[in-house]
Amino acid sequence: MTTNVLILCTHNSARSVLAEGMLNHWAGVLGKDVRAYSAGSAPSGRINPHALTALQAAGISIEGYRSKSWDEFTGDSAPDIHIVITVCDNAAAEQCPYWPGKPVKVHWGYPDPSNASEDQKASAFELTRQALGYRMLQLLAHPLNELDSSEVQAILSHISKT
Repeated sequence: MTTNVLILCTHNSARSVLAEGMLNHWAGVLGKDVRAYSAGSAPSGRINPHALTALQAAGISIEGYRSKSWDEFTGDSAPDIHIVITVCDNAAAEQCPYWPGKPVKVHWGYPDPSNASEDQKASAFELTRQALGYRMLQLLAHPLNELDSSEVQAILSHISKT
């Protein structure tokens, strides 16, 4: 069974997209049956070009990324979500919709790389991509589809402290 992970950030334009890209990349490299998605409560309608550049520079295809609403993941045709990760402070404080199946939730906050000065933006996005990638590797080190929700919650909580 595929473990579906939904990564949320308010505008779904940078951090959540970087996290989606890194989790899907590492899951593919490691042969893990994990699928990441990203969304936002108030999607901007566009992906920050610096996020796409950071993914592309890491050898990750940027095809198919788009800024989308978390509403796409609440309907009958949506994938069953097992884990919800918020990566920005605004999304952590927002009231999330009801997710069928009661997914495990965690907040892994990252500063918004979009707020960096223009001459530091590329570096800020790259550092955010690396930090997210590191946490995704930690997550994938566990047999997620063999664990119950309390075990997954403990793993996510432990990773949030690293």
